Order: sequence, then structure tokens, then C-alpha cells
Amino acid sequence: MPSHPSRRDLFRLAGAAAAVPVLASCAGAPTTQSAAPGTFTVYWNAGHDYQAYRKVIAEFEQANKVKVNLQKYQWPDLRTRLLADFASGTVPDLVEEPGGWVQEFAISGNARSLQDYVDRDGEAMGFPSDWQPVTVERNSYQGKVYGVQLHLTCNTLLYNQAMLRDAGVRVPTTWEEFLDAAKKLTGDGVHGVALNQDYTYLWPWMVQAGVTPYDPETGKVMTPIADAVAALQFQADLVHKHKVAPVPVSGTDYSGPQKLFSAGRAAMILTGPWDLEPIRKTSPDIDLGVAPPLKHKVAATQAAGVSMFVPAKAARPDLSWDFIKRVTALDVERAATKETGMLMPRVSWAELPEVRSDAALKVFADALPDAKDSSQQVRLTGKLGKWEEELKVMYQQVLIQNQPAEETLRRFAASAESFLK
Repeated sequence: MPSHPSRRDLFRLAGAAAAVPVLASCAGAPTTQSAAPGTFTVYWNAGHDYQAYRKVIAEFEQANKVKVNLQKYQWPDLRTRLLADFASGTVPDLVEEPGGWVQEFAISGNARSLQDYVDRDGEAMGFPSDWQPVTVERNSYQGKVYGVQLHLTCNTLLYNQAMLRDAGVRVPTTWEEFLDAAKKLTGDGVHGVALNQDYTYLWPWMVQAGVTPYDPETGKVMTPIADAVAALQFQADLVHKHKVAPVPVSGTDYSGPQKLFSAGRAAMILTGPWDLEPIRKTSPDIDLGVAPPLKHKVAATQAAGVSMFVPAKAARPDLSWDFIKRVTALDVERAATKETGMLMPRVSWAELPEVRSDAALKVFADALPDAKDSSQQVRLTGKLGKWEEELKVMYQQVLIQNQPAEETLRRFAASAESFLK
């Protein structure tokens, strides 16, 4: 999932869809603090205020005799507020984070280990056995669990089926087929593909090229470097050499490709489930297709999504854990997916009839086991913030400004290897 404004995780609400009732059995036994009076403060992403979660909050309030103060933020504002809270010692009871903060705050001592609760309740709630393994790894530190994944997402290919059909183009499965398709689909005011300016969208290409972002044993980044250069140059060439993609616009808006796709000005985009609902709402006539991740050396993509953690100084961790158990129950996952199309971390979620019968969701769900965490080894150094800042600059220099991929990437690698030591 990182400390910059989260790209894939700035999800939009799907609207007023009816939530599936949450079964009472998801609540678990009353906690030792169930009668604690007062306010229970939760920091949450503004885009994740789902009706399914509001129902959980109502049941949690009734069971524990507290009032939930749901404070909603965009990721950059949330991080600023959270760091100030850590400094002051006055912290919320629970925090939703964009992927990456759990290990960072475990290292700094600002996140509470949840291992005692996992040891007690894990088997009953299916944790970690029913969570995709990547989500457990990314929320653990030194063998202990510090966070629990709430959403698990990934990136793959969305395409306009009518445009491909009219151009006589088959759905691409490899980079070579993708480039060929993009060339044939470009023309008459339409680009074959639209790329995102956000640097995190480089990761599917990197993992498909077999690139290791950081190897702590050797201290090297982006290896094999030749494959990393080729992956980066391939993306830039789509824009500047082959001209099958418009030049991305630098900024903090991550919906540019989706808007071009919805307007019929791009035939393909590489994105996640967060763009399914906007496409369906703004352009319901588009015959939308979703394809598995492309293959180069391997067929793979990157893992994204959000987790929850309890600040180390939170006064009522028993209550915080009860909330986590309730909001991650399978029936709540089902309700949130029905409402918004969100992907979830439970293995059993991917087997739900509603998921298997939805053509788009099924493709995403099938890709989750092959989704790789591209920043974990960097996170464990405590230098993720600097890594992301420099990676963003490097990516936009190549993708937007058309600077040579090899020179730019090698310069980034030298700097990163220096500060990651």
C-alpha cells in the first residue's frame, strides 16, 4: 500500500447501495473493556466511509457502550495529524493506514504489537490462515503482528471491448502483444493506452520484469538493473517514442487515465478496482473488459491496499481489537464488496459466489495470490519516505520529461543504495 498521497487507495464511494446485514456472530465475545464509557476515536480514510462499516460502528457502539468518533482524512493529512499525535502522546484508539505505515511505526515504537490478541483469537477469526500471506508479512515485524489488512488490491489491465473488437485486436497477455495492440488502437483522437503519472504504477512493470526493488543482503536496488531499465524505458517509449499514450500530467490527481478511458479517448488503462465504479457510473455504455496482469518474464502485479493498527499509547487496546475483529469479518467484507466493489484480503472472500460470478472482480481476485509487495524490504530500513520521494522524481523525469531511463535510474539507484545502508 506508503506515506505519500495514496494513488490506488483514494477510493470513491459507490453511492447508496444497500449493505448486507452483518451477522451477529462476527462480533466475538465481549471484551474486558466492554463497559468503558466515553468516546472511541478512529482515524479513517475519507474515501472508505462505507455503509457496511457504519453498520459495524453502530453494533460496536451498542455492544461496548461507547460513541465512535470517526475522523476522516486524506492520507497526507492523516499522516501529519498522526505524527503530531505521536509527539504529544495523545493518540486515537485505532488508525487505518495506506499500506506501509504499520512496519514503519512498529520500528519507531508507535504501533502496538497485536500478537497477544492474535494468539488468543486468531484461530477463531481465521487470522492469519484466511488472509493472503502477503498481507500478514507486510503487517508484521520481528515475528509479531502489528496490523491487520482491511482491503487488499492490485493493478491489472482494463480495456474497452468494443474498441478492441472493432480494431480486430485480441486482448494482450504479454508486453509485446500490449504494444502491438496499443499501436493498432491509436488514432482518430483515441490513444491505445493512458498511463498514470503516479510512480507507484511503475511496480507492476517492475515485478513482471523480475526486478527486486531492494536486496538487504547485497545492498543493491532495482536488480537486475538492466531489466529495471528496460521496464522503465518501455513505459516511457509508449508515450514518447510510439506515441500510443498521452504525456501524463504531473500532479496529485490519480484519476486521469480513468477519465480518458470513460470519455472514450483511451482504449486501455492499467489500474485497480478503485476505477471500476467510476467507469460504470460515468460511462455505463462502455463494454468494459478486465484482463489478468501482463506477462514479461513473469505474470504478476503489485499488492496494494490498507491496514489497521493500534497506536502504542492507545488507552483501550481491547476495544481496538474488538473493532478490528468486527470490521474484518467475512460478512462485512461481503457487504463492502457489494456496496463498492472493493477487494478484500481473506482467501475465503475470493471464493464467495458474488466474487466468482462478477467477471471483473473474479479477474482481480485471481490475481491477488500473485501480487507482490514492492516496498517491504525498504520499509524495514525505516527509510521509506526518502525512497518514495526520490522514486517519484525519477519516475516523472523519465515518464513525463523523457529523460533517458538508464541514466536516470542508475542515478536513483546510487543515491538509494547510499541512504539505505
